[in-house]
Amino acid sequence: MKTSRNSLAFALITAAALTLTACGSGEPAAAPAGAAGQAGAPDALPTEDVVSGVRKNEAAAKLLPADVRQRGTLTLATAVGTPPGNAYLPDGKTVVGLDADIAGAVAKALGLEPKREVAAFETILPALGSGKYDVGTGNFGVTEERRKTIDFVTYINDGQGFAARADSKLTAVTDLTQLCGLRVGTGAGTTFEQTLERNKSRCAAAGKQPYEVNVYNDTAAIWMSLQQGRTDVVMSTINGLRYAVKQQPGTKFLNEYRRLDVGFAFKKGTPLAPAFQAAVNGLKADGTYDRILRKWGVTASGIAESRISPPEIPAPTK
Repeated sequence: MKTSRNSLAFALITAAALTLTACGSGEPAAAPAGAAGQAGAPDALPTEDVVSGVRKNEAAAKLLPADVRQRGTLTLATAVGTPPGNAYLPDGKTVVGLDADIAGAVAKALGLEPKREVAAFETILPALGSGKYDVGTGNFGVTEERRKTIDFVTYINDGQGFAARADSKLTAVTDLTQLCGLRVGTGAGTTFEQTLERNKSRCAAAGKQPYEVNVYNDTAAIWMSLQQGRTDVVMSTINGLRYAVKQQPGTKFLNEYRRLDVGFAFKKGTPLAPAFQAAVNGLKADGTYDRILRKWGVTASGIAESRISPPEIPAPTK
């Protein structure tokens, strides 16, 4: 996912056309011909400032490693796409969203200045192990496979869901065999791709044609494929899908398939996790956390408390 793709995704959604979540950096690209002027005006991004008033949490800051406290900065890798997670403002440079607000609030609580670097979703987790970044954000779900090499500090509960065109006969996908014979669009390097690939054999076991998994690095392309009839159904984040279908005439949210805890991502064995956990729980205690979730319309994704690398929430058996 490169910059022009991210900007393309944002341009499309602001035109009520075809978008969801991309990752990249750089100058914005123009929306494709015909994107603007379609029926249905997109919702304006919320502008409430829920971060600048956050005060330093001295108890949480004391949990930081001494070298981090001394340098006073935090290198943050961010996957950017569209609301409610992270998105670019029309300037193509300013990042806003749920992830940006939570990361910004945690940094202030810890007395650190975040040094944000936009990166492609699929590159962030591998880069954490090399020490390139201190922490990564991008709606990273906690899975057993990822826990082998990554530590997490949870801050929301999101997960996997499905969307389709409004004329689709699908009303809900509660069993993956309902996808047999269909073309499913999803993002590269995601838990959605893993879930779909891991369960392909279910169709053969049910005596049905397998579903086809169409993987895209740029999720604006996923929605183009859906609208143009080259994909039958989209699998992505619950919150992202709910937002996207509100902006796009002719699409519908089908259902939640499974929930996953989502968290800040760190290299395995990081000493930063206790401080981040204490900061998130401090934001819950002082009301900042709830204000951020209300701002982005995702109060249903709130968690009772932040945890460090909790077990993966079990997947559906179907």
